[in-house]
Amino acid sequence: MNPTLFRPLALRELHLPNRVIVAPMCQYSAQDGSATDWHVMHLGTMTQGGAALTLIEATGVSPEGRITPDCLGLWSDENEAALARVLAAIRPHAKGAIGIQLAHAGRKASSAPPWKGGQLITPQDGGWTPWAPSAVRQRPEEAPPHAMSEADIHTVIAQFAKAAERAQRLGLDVIEMHSAHGYLMHQFLSPISNQRTDEWGGSLENRMRLPLAVFDAMRAVWPAHKPLGVRVSATDWMEHSGVPSWTLEQTVDYAKALKAHGCDFIDVSSGGITSQQQIKLGAGYQVPFARAVREATGLPTMAVGLITEPAQAEQILVDGDADMVALARGMLWNPRWVWHAAAELGGQVTPPPQYGRSAPRGHADVLAGVPFGGR
Repeated sequence: MNPTLFRPLALRELHLPNRVIVAPMCQYSAQDGSATDWHVMHLGTMTQGGAALTLIEATGVSPEGRITPDCLGLWSDENEAALARVLAAIRPHAKGAIGIQLAHAGRKASSAPPWKGGQLITPQDGGWTPWAPSAVRQRPEEAPPHAMSEADIHTVIAQFAKAAERAQRLGLDVIEMHSAHGYLMHQFLSPISNQRTDEWGGSLENRMRLPLAVFDAMRAVWPAHKPLGVRVSATDWMEHSGVPSWTLEQTVDYAKALKAHGCDFIDVSSGGITSQQQIKLGAGYQVPFARAVREATGLPTMAVGLITEPAQAEQILVDGDADMVALARGMLWNPRWVWHAAAELGGQVTPPPQYGRSAPRGHADVLAGVPFGGR
């Protein structure tokens, strides 16, 4: 058998051995933006599991760009050194490429971690005033965010570029720009949050201006042989409201523009701009969005969201809905998901030699490349 899920894929000069991606997952476990021992354990587990690429969590390009005070960052030498320590620990044992998602939370910054309620932390309580395209609240009861000036916009562009330079020094294989889930790039894209009347708001061309400028700034410093992709929210899920919002049609136009700017893949998610969204949840509910972007642009896409079963993931690829599948919570629940998928579908993975005898009876051929002897 030769399941599509276990066929290789090339993104520029990066050769992925299979089509399974560990999606970026916030851990809310950094200290002043710097990675901790938790990241060694978490990323060590994720990178041993056989996925072709592990994307490090949404990583703030500035202190005020973090979702929470406990989020990972890459704006300082201290942040860079801490992440270098993590990578030095996990790389010798990793079974795939390692990338990072660079992000700015915008008006959704200065939040408490989810297990502490996830609500806005005010400056009086140790938080900060979030930045946004316009002074439009994330929730009605909150104070309005700081509406970014022209200088602020150019500061953010430079911060993304500087973080990309740090990612290159760290030897990371991939960067994903986060322009989904209601964070700053998405806030500029969506007319719900972007009510500017200057060149950074209004028309679709103007609303795309900042994300494309950020992408260009990173592409300029990121090596030409390394992939640079983008996560998008394909829809705000606000069609029911009648108010102007971000839609799949605009996402397709945005993806076409990204392709023209040198984008290598689109990671297709949805939602996050407002609590008024009405998401139509279900197994693989975002897969049609990935297909629409793929068909319109020819770019490789990642499907993500309630993809839980190997047969489901395989069918997504066989049907041409996407080129890769990204799992998040499924990987937390089962870090050996890729191994189990190989056993079910007839694929093969290379485990750490210490785990070379772990395959159950009847599946010994799933784990490849680990000789074992004794006396």
